[in-house]
Amino acid sequence: MNAIAAVLNQPDGPFSIEAVDVAQPQAGEVRVAIKAAGICHTDLVVASGAMGLQFPAILGHEGAGIVDAVGEGVTGVKPGDKVLLTFNSCGACKPCQRHEPAYCSHFVPLNMIAARGDGSSRVTRDGKQISDNFFGQSSFASLAIANERNVLKVDDGADLAVLAPLGCGIQTGVGGVLRSLGAKAGEALVVLGAGAVGLSAVLGGQIAGCATIIVIEPQEGRRTLALQLGATHVLDGQGDMATAVRGIIPEGADIVIDTSGFMPVVVQSVNMIANRGRIGLLGVPGSLDAALPVPVVQFITQGGTVRGIIEGDSEPEVFLPELTAHHKAGRLPIETFIKTYRLDQINEAIDDAHHGKCVKAVLLID
Repeated sequence: MNAIAAVLNQPDGPFSIEAVDVAQPQAGEVRVAIKAAGICHTDLVVASGAMGLQFPAILGHEGAGIVDAVGEGVTGVKPGDKVLLTFNSCGACKPCQRHEPAYCSHFVPLNMIAARGDGSSRVTRDGKQISDNFFGQSSFASLAIANERNVLKVDDGADLAVLAPLGCGIQTGVGGVLRSLGAKAGEALVVLGAGAVGLSAVLGGQIAGCATIIVIEPQEGRRTLALQLGATHVLDGQGDMATAVRGIIPEGADIVIDTSGFMPVVVQSVNMIANRGRIGLLGVPGSLDAALPVPVVQFITQGGTVRGIIEGDSEPEVFLPELTAHHKAGRLPIETFIKTYRLDQINEAIDDAHHGKCVKAVLLID
């Protein structure tokens, strides 16, 4: 079936708007007419070629749209349903059976390889394959094929342009605080970075009832936005941030969550936490060799914890409905930091994000 897509023909782009052909869905697959797709930092990391992406390729993993067709055996959605797309998982491995699909044993091949398990693609251009199936969707296109496990039905009245980023960035930030680190009412939270994921972590702290929420962010506009969304204090990241944090909460933070991957500040997090404090790492650093030195005796004495986080430990069929309910109730005003662009403005949207002109770019596709 004919479609248009933002195709990446070489590492680091630019993206090119091109006509493609999208196949019929196979068993267990769902073809979706994409109406909106968020641009996530992970798209840009993979676009660099650093993760081994084969070009040409279609990226995008925060899609939202309307079901166009379903393959054999699909019962959870039907043509005409509004849906959100999220990460894929196998459903059969031990982590999936423990309701931990973000840590699926097959996460990398199902999400990062940009091909079906047999190596085939669902998308062609002039009869030649284009790498797709990125995060089980490749949603920078007017049509995308997902899988029943990574498709979630939403209300007919849902605003897909607002809800699309729930599929990755928003669930990662909110889930990191609520699910991964188990924030409790009255606790002190420090968020490193105030991009879309960091601001979502702030909102997660608000939902949990954290008494103190400190955001460390170099951009003044994002610090202002963090205060508007519930941060009690903001710091610019210059100098000794551990001392600055303890100047606000002398006993230290119960939770520090890094969404930035900026290691000069991340390494200071080990001196920010209180006894039994938890550090969550979800920001991707610029180097695969980045390391966090942990003072072992100090952490034994404090009972400190450091852990990595994928997708906010989300179980999408459970957590995404919770997030949509929070949004409907006004507790998750993510539209505050969303800016929309047409699909053919994708390169402009990426440039704006790089230069701080927008926090969360969402592509609209007609």
